[in-house]
Parts: sequence; C-alpha cells; structure tokens
Amino acid sequence: MYEGIVQDLIDELGRLPGVGPKSAQRIAFHIVQTQNFDVSRLARILLDVRDKVRFCQYCGNVAEEVTCHICADPDRDTTLICVVEEPKDVAAIERTHEYNGRYHVLGGAISPIDGIGPDQLNIRSLMPRLESGEVVEVIIATDPNLEGDATASYLSRLLVAMGVRVSRLASGLPVGGDLEYADEVTLGRAFAGRRIIGGE
Repeated sequence: MYEGIVQDLIDELGRLPGVGPKSAQRIAFHIVQTQNFDVSRLARILLDVRDKVRFCQYCGNVAEEVTCHICADPDRDTTLICVVEEPKDVAAIERTHEYNGRYHVLGGAISPIDGIGPDQLNIRSLMPRLESGEVVEVIIATDPNLEGDATASYLSRLLVAMGVRVSRLASGLPVGGDLEYADEVTLGRAFAGRRIIGGE
C-alpha cells in the first residue's frame, strides 16, 4: 500500500479489465516517474472518449458519428453481415483484410449464469437489416466457447427460420500450436472443419 493519491491511481487503474494489481502499480509508477509523459493529453483523450464516442445506430460498432466508418463506406459488400460479440472483434476481423462486408455487434453473448439472455443483446435491431432481402448471408463470428456457442445456436435458429443463409466461422488449431497441447473440443472442431487440399 502506498500513500494517498498514488494508491488512488493504482486502485483506479486496477479497476480496468485485464489490469491486475502489479500491472496497475507498474503503470502508475511509469506515469509518476516519467517526466515527459503527457498526463494532460491522456486526460483530454479520456474525456473526449466519454463525450464523443457512441455506438453506430445500424450495427452497434463504436463510432464518433451517428454511423460508424464501416457502415458509411459505400464500397463495403452490403449482401454480407458478420455478427460479432464486441467492437474489438470487428477490429480483429478487419486486421485480416479477408472480409469486406458489414457487421452487427451484439454487445455480448448469451450467458444465463450472468443473467444475460437474448433480450439483453443487440439482436432485435438485426432483424430490420434483413427484411429488405439484400443480405444473402449472415456469418456468425461469436467466440468459440459455451456462451458464444449458445449465442450462435440461438441466432442460427432465428435466422434460418427467416430464410436467411447462415454460416459460422471455422474454429480449430491455432497456427504455431502443438497437437499435444490442444484440448478435445478444439481438436474435434479442427476435424469437423477440415478441408480437402488435393484434387480427387
């Protein structure tokens, strides 16, 4: 424990997701000890984020305007919608440069233990986007875990009943991984999602 304001800073940093007590302490002392660290700029950015960042009215991605830059881009493929759990998932997919469609951000995943059901997610606003018939495929890209699987299962039943083609991202072994360290579910998915690589 440290005195006064230093401990307050450590405590506040420690409330951030993924920042444990040691990381919070390390960040706090970096701020305190580094003379050229621009604390004013950081404070301004944090305030600006609170004031200016909102969620896109169409897809739920983070935006500074009413619509995000992806929904506003006329070059994106409007026949594809990729459904993800969080805005950070949009960023991850965009880094691959493999997808040029639109997105729909749910804001989480179905988790009965945490009291999160379909009504707590951004699912209702997805339906009007499909009514025009322009969308030919919805790609479900939820996390490959129990909550993501439950969400994917719920969405696929809902969307198939509407006559929409639904696909799910393949999941399996990570590049650079060793088979001996892979769990049974990951190996099972890798087998189920295998592709033919030679001619027949």
